[in-house]
Amino acid sequence: RNGHEFFEPDAHANRYRIGMWVALASIGMLFTALSSAYVVRAGSSNDWVSIAMPRVLLLSTALILVSSVTLEASRRNLRIASFARHSHWLLITMLLGLGFLFTQLAAWRQLAAQGVYLSSNPHSSFFYLLTAAHAVHLIGGLFALIFLWIRSRFNKEVKVSATRQASTDAITIYWHFMDALWIYLFLLLFLWR
Repeated sequence: RNGHEFFEPDAHANRYRIGMWVALASIGMLFTALSSAYVVRAGSSNDWVSIAMPRVLLLSTALILVSSVTLEASRRNLRIASFARHSHWLLITMLLGLGFLFTQLAAWRQLAAQGVYLSSNPHSSFFYLLTAAHAVHLIGGLFALIFLWIRSRFNKEVKVSATRQASTDAITIYWHFMDALWIYLFLLLFLWR
């Protein structure tokens, strides 16, 4: 038996996590650059008009926070080879992620109904840009969760392979990062300035 057949912390499994951290560093740099532009533009313009926070964003925030908890439950159930519960929590996480995206769309529609569009003013431009960039990255995370869920439905393993645990850990890290990034963006967009 080698480290590639059954779950054991080894270099093979760590490659997934390391790869994910490298990917997250590049995503972090993108959002750091956009945040810097936001802060500079907010501090140096006379045409800045703060937009009112759509209340549905509070629901968005709650959904993404809960989705991190459910994904962690899924990951922990995989670790103890409780495959049915792992799959169950993955499905709930995906539904919460979809709920997050739908509430983001609802926020955009609320703003549009108030006449606040991408080109209305600098704050609205940054709101749409930052939330859209986050949503695109979250959709990537949803595709990864779908992959995990499909694999969990058709996999007949008795024990958890190192590869399966490592890929689940990497996707969980990504999802938690998207959660933390949303909290950061929410605070930046509505508490800054």
